Amino acid sequence: GRWHLQFDATFTNRSTAPYPVTRRLKHNDVELESYLGSTDEQSNLAGIRYKVPGGQWVDMGRREFTTSNWWPGNRLTGQLWNPGLPHLPNSDESVQAVLDTIQVNYGSHERVFANSPTRSSPRRTYDPNSLETDPEGDSVPSYLANLYRRNTDQWRRLKYRLERFGRESELFDEIQVRSFGKSDGDPFQIQVRKYSGPRYRPRKGPWRNLVDVGYGVSQALPLLTELMESEVSTLFLLQQPEVHLHPKAQAALGTLFCHVASGGEHQLLGDHQLFIETHSDYIIDRVRMDVRDGTTGLKPEDVSILYFEPGGLAVKIHSIRMDKMGNVLDAPSSYGKFFMEEINRSIGLIKPDVRNS
Repeated sequence: GRWHLQFDATFTNRSTAPYPVTRRLKHNDVELESYLGSTDEQSNLAGIRYKVPGGQWVDMGRREFTTSNWWPGNRLTGQLWNPGLPHLPNSDESVQAVLDTIQVNYGSHERVFANSPTRSSPRRTYDPNSLETDPEGDSVPSYLANLYRRNTDQWRRLKYRLERFGRESELFDEIQVRSFGKSDGDPFQIQVRKYSGPRYRPRKGPWRNLVDVGYGVSQALPLLTELMESEVSTLFLLQQPEVHLHPKAQAALGTLFCHVASGGEHQLLGDHQLFIETHSDYIIDRVRMDVRDGTTGLKPEDVSILYFEPGGLAVKIHSIRMDKMGNVLDAPSSYGKFFMEEINRSIGLIKPDVRNS
């Protein structure tokens, strides 16, 4: 039969933003509540308690919380209740039954992330906005500022991942949040900088605002943050992620996709699935090489390429597979034809067709 769950939350004013004091679930008069241990802005304690019909609240103690398992409307939280909620020791059987049902109905819920081929424009100075995810990535700068101000450890982990990708793609070497205050409502900037010289003795360049560097940095940042931080999303729908990225950055993005799909070191959780609409041969080539080299453990059967072949007013879709050496199988003759002809023409192996130039 149908299973009904009542959910409510109580908010308070923390700096300039609403902040949840409690989150409560109720089913058949069994109540579960997660509450802040303190309204102090610097506190990282949250408690869990429960109550059965006719009984008193039973407190199960407090634990450390992070941005990803407490913050309201967080782009990285898709469940009504943390699916990692532990079994309550010595609790009433009715309470445990509710916990188990929550886990079945909500804990395994798959969250889909879909991005837009055109992301938000960079700003010199940001004002905090909603942390709710959106296809254009408008919430990402505020999310980064929130981590920087409230969760130092999580910010350092994400900063490390972003900077590693930045170096591999040659987009940037360092990234930072420059905050004009300590509260949630204060404005902030996102800045990056490049190094020069040998790796063992680099010379650090000046910090530059997002609006003063290549457009590819601000366009890639929302997608990178979602891929590297997501604890909930298991399905990613990505449209032209290579937009505004130079070839080396496109190739680095292909490598990152392989890590995410295979549960590699770039992410927190594995078993993610990616659907990517792309015009980039650099991304596809990196996937082929990853399968061949076994860098992330991605197998040929983990990859499927759908090639859309135009013909007149119709489009034919071809399903292309890979072998263990990364070679494409079952590809039509038109697949890659344009690129090969361009290469042959550039080195003088074929003469240009003036009519089609």
